[in-house]
Amino acid sequence: MDLDLALLNDKPAAITDSSSADEKSFHKAWERSNRLSLMFMRMNIANNIKSTIPQTESAREYLTFVEERFRSADKSLAGTLMAELTTMKFDGSRSMQNHIIEMTNIAARLQTLGMKVDDSFLVQFILNSLPPERSRDLRNKGIIQLTSWVKELVKDLK
Repeated sequence: MDLDLALLNDKPAAITDSSSADEKSFHKAWERSNRLSLMFMRMNIANNIKSTIPQTESAREYLTFVEERFRSADKSLAGTLMAELTTMKFDGSRSMQNHIIEMTNIAARLQTLGMKVDDSFLVQFILNSLPPERSRDLRNKGIIQLTSWVKELVKDLK
């Protein structure tokens, strides 16, 4: 059974008296694929998202609407993550290493959304997030060490 038939092929022309058996068979298979694809997508999408997607009888068109909806959600998420990265502060509730790893993870998530955070900016964000005495200590020990450590973390997360 070709469940993706309706997603991969345009809707076939309407059946007429002169349609061949192959055309009738393809049309029937396409209609079934379209109906099942729509049903599966609607069953698996959360209600709060479903309500924002226009109604359609085409599985391919429905998938396009879902893609557009998530593209705008990705932009919103990228903005939220960027704000979190730039305003994050080390509060001492966890180790400095975990704090830096969390900031590196946020940068990696931004990269998957198409927003590359340059390593030198990430190092600066990390230094800005630390209390002045910790930031001073790291500067005195050498930003080069921190930069290479952050680059290593980012490489491991890719």
